Amino acid sequence: MKVILVGSDPDGITDALEAEGHTVTVADVGNRPGLEEGGVHDADVYLLTEMAQATSIAVAKDLNPDLRIVVYAEGSLPDFASRQADLVVDPNLLDPAAVAEEL
Repeated sequence: MKVILVGSDPDGITDALEAEGHTVTVADVGNRPGLEEGGVHDADVYLLTEMAQATSIAVAKDLNPDLRIVVYAEGSLPDFASRQADLVVDPNLLDPAAVAEEL
């Protein structure tokens, strides 16, 4: 599975995803150029790790409507973004390996 991760990776979820055989690209900034450079058009999963970049969910869905949206971050999403998210996980509740295995 192809995953585009947007944000930082303080919990090491990139390593966990790659250990499960997933291909991961990173877009530090979730704007249109960053997402396109990160391969959003070919991705299966959009993984957000920073709630501050929640607006990028709408941009990602616009570029690839079939994306599965997963949020792996503390805090809560704004209403507009929560309606587009398929899964929201708090890193304090599940470790990166468990999330990577479920994807």
